[in-house]
Amino acid sequence: MCFAGLFYLVAGVFSLRNDISAARGWDKLITPGCVFFAVPLAVFSAEHFGGARFIQTMVPSWIPWHLFWAYFVGFALLAAATSLAVRKFVRFSSTLLGLMFFLFVCTLHIPNVVANPKDRFAWAVALRDLSFAAGAWALAGLHSRASSPRQSKRMILFGRIVVAIAAIFFAVEHFLHPEFAPGVPLERITPSWVASPSVWGYLAGAILLAAGIGLALNRKSRTAAASIGALMTVLTLSLYLPILVLAHGGSTPEITEAINYVADTLLYAGAALVLASALPRDPDRVKKM
Repeated sequence: MCFAGLFYLVAGVFSLRNDISAARGWDKLITPGCVFFAVPLAVFSAEHFGGARFIQTMVPSWIPWHLFWAYFVGFALLAAATSLAVRKFVRFSSTLLGLMFFLFVCTLHIPNVVANPKDRFAWAVALRDLSFAAGAWALAGLHSRASSPRQSKRMILFGRIVVAIAAIFFAVEHFLHPEFAPGVPLERITPSWVASPSVWGYLAGAILLAAGIGLALNRKSRTAAASIGALMTVLTLSLYLPILVLAHGGSTPEITEAINYVADTLLYAGAALVLASALPRDPDRVKKM
């Protein structure tokens, strides 16, 4: 899983080296958004191939061929990661990728939320994966502006609203439970080696709330989306990557869980950054999209 992620990180940055070098300001971070999106997909693809027997247990019982779908999703994730890393067939791959994540939400997460409506983690996971779909469709909208301008606006609008709702929900969770690790609010408690853990929870919540409101109101929306991407990138590098390093030598489930936290947080960063790339620059922002 780690090797797959590193390989696609190097390949993606190499593919974008000239664009990154020429970018200025927020664009320095927004430009590699596709790479941040591709790397976790490659990580999850490797997990599907290596742990297909376990992953097949997550497929709903009413769907046949559980093992087939575990491998099929692995191949689909790898194909999407390759497309985004080398910037080939991006409109096609991101459209299908968004559809796949949307189907995950409909078949896995919504039933879980309905069965456990008071489980805040079930809501967080559902909004997280819906944000992945939103980011992918916003990217598809960016690449379909010339050929399908109306469809492009709808896809980008969907991405903006979904990421806004998720960011506001995550912000509220951080304010209510600041002791949990910042980012996507899941079960992990902030490690004891982090100084003033509650402060980081409140800070992450404040950034997410301000950015989420900005996206919802379409006020400086590109900067708001980039701010979410920046926050999640910083958390990936400064919190979840050290957790992964410290997990070295532990059990396989502990290491796999640490890798998943790195990949999830980076994928959410990528979703926000590709959304930012699809949104108009603030001076040229239109009132409605």
